Amino acid sequence: MLDHLIRSATVVDGTGAPAYVADVGIRDGRIALIAAPGTVDEEATTSEDAAGLILTPGFVDPHTHYDAQLFWDPYATPSMNHGVTTVAGGNCGFTLAPLNPDRPEDADYTRRMMSKVEGMSLVALEEGAPWNWHTFGEYLDALEGRIAVNAGFMVGHCALRRHVMGPDAVGGRPTPEQLDQMLGLFHDAMAAGAWGLSTTQSSTHSDGDGKPVASRHAQPEELLALSKAVAEHEGTQLEAIVAGCLDQFADEEIDLFVEMSAAAGRPLNWNVLTIDASVPERVPRQLEASERARKSGGRIVALTMPILTPMNMSLGTFCALNLIPGWGEILSLPVPERIAKLRDADVRAEMLRRADSKEAGVFRRLAAFGRYAIGDTYSRENDGLSGRVVKDIAAERGQDAFHCLVEICANDQLRTVLWPMPTDNDPASWELRQQTWQHEDVMLGGSDAGAHLDRMCGAPYTTRFIGDCLRGRKLVGLEEAVKMLTDDPAQLFGLRERGRVREGWHADLVLFDPERIEAGPATLVHDLPGGSPRLDAKAIGIVSVRVNGIETIRDDRVTGAVPGTVLRSGRDTKTVSTK
Repeated sequence: MLDHLIRSATVVDGTGAPAYVADVGIRDGRIALIAAPGTVDEEATTSEDAAGLILTPGFVDPHTHYDAQLFWDPYATPSMNHGVTTVAGGNCGFTLAPLNPDRPEDADYTRRMMSKVEGMSLVALEEGAPWNWHTFGEYLDALEGRIAVNAGFMVGHCALRRHVMGPDAVGGRPTPEQLDQMLGLFHDAMAAGAWGLSTTQSSTHSDGDGKPVASRHAQPEELLALSKAVAEHEGTQLEAIVAGCLDQFADEEIDLFVEMSAAAGRPLNWNVLTIDASVPERVPRQLEASERARKSGGRIVALTMPILTPMNMSLGTFCALNLIPGWGEILSLPVPERIAKLRDADVRAEMLRRADSKEAGVFRRLAAFGRYAIGDTYSRENDGLSGRVVKDIAAERGQDAFHCLVEICANDQLRTVLWPMPTDNDPASWELRQQTWQHEDVMLGGSDAGAHLDRMCGAPYTTRFIGDCLRGRKLVGLEEAVKMLTDDPAQLFGLRERGRVREGWHADLVLFDPERIEAGPATLVHDLPGGSPRLDAKAIGIVSVRVNGIETIRDDRVTGAVPGTVLRSGRDTKTVSTK
């Protein structure tokens, strides 16, 4: 007997092949049969009529930070609502394990680092996760059997360094003995099922004390030693971030990526490739890393988002504006001093100069202050400004845009929520995206779901992209769009029997209405542990999501089932060699 039968669905199987209508039967967590409509004789415990609906594989999000959130939210919302059935975590060099049992204070350091560098609520980290592990395997075991999505995790370089070197991990270099210990710890994590190594050298990544995170102090020989260790384990990967990911790589950054991937014999993915027609030299420069890697026995894959991710800013709390060169020192001052500085015309002029400089890289886009929309406001002086655009208010007041924005925020004691309108929402940029997506080493992803919770909402990129392909710009066809969200990332990670609608494969499935599929607007909710805020977005048109055959979402509501699996390297992934 079948556990469930989906009748007369239009199947888009993930391979890019043309859609077809079929009955799909599920048994014991797998796709038991795919048959012509009305030809299934076997009885089913439950069934549903899916005529007019699209059935696809579950979406695979290749870059998330759900490492902590899964403890208080096993449904990985809102990603799972938007059809994501498998998430890759442990990215950017940041993981919650391993933790040195001889230094209990390392857990607090890790929480404060994650709060600063990934924008996670410190209260939620403290109250929402049990922190009852030391080894990476114990961390994975703590999640096993209690999550609704499938989840795999890289092991973070920062945690390895901190475990072995303690506070010296920030600023120090390992002795030969410490490097051996780090490698031993890494092998233990890999044996427990870690997907590979993640690391960061990005200048934007600082810990809770404001110092460069541990992996930023690693020399190339340390990174290459760890990369070579990746090669010793089946079904493994590399993920890395450098400063040039934000704009354009330096030669030495390309050299490092190429050498790491070649040493491991495994793909290395990085994020995020920003595509903007006003900077036409960026895409070819960033993809030069991929071209050189292939010649050297490696593979470098760039993640890029197929949507413009809603992201808010504030002069009152840490956000991307703090990462503009020279801005962090001002925006970290106490609020009264900060307001005084911001109201100084000479200070503002210097801030604008730095924001428009070459060194600001991709953050130059944030300096178009006339294109900011005002969000929530908190003072009588700002009544009626919510929803308005700064350039219009500035024109009325006879002020330049940045001065106008500063005065609005000062009225709210810098609590004003600001929504920058994207500068790359032009036809030329979308045409460039369409072209870039065709490159064999470009893959959709980079949502950062689970991180920057009150600042950005990248998780709904799946539904928003498909809706755009069906009813909006139609940059790619439905079959290709589904492949880009399912089989492509599954193939990169070597996922075993996931990413396609195929008999015998795991029944990770999404059923949606093609006339309605879309993501709602990002809204602020206060549902984290301790009442902390995050941005959420409704999934529109998603009828059902199944993970390992069990329904986890019905009409944008979680069912309460937790059928997800902690995906472990080797057992659940196979090697994708670059040799």
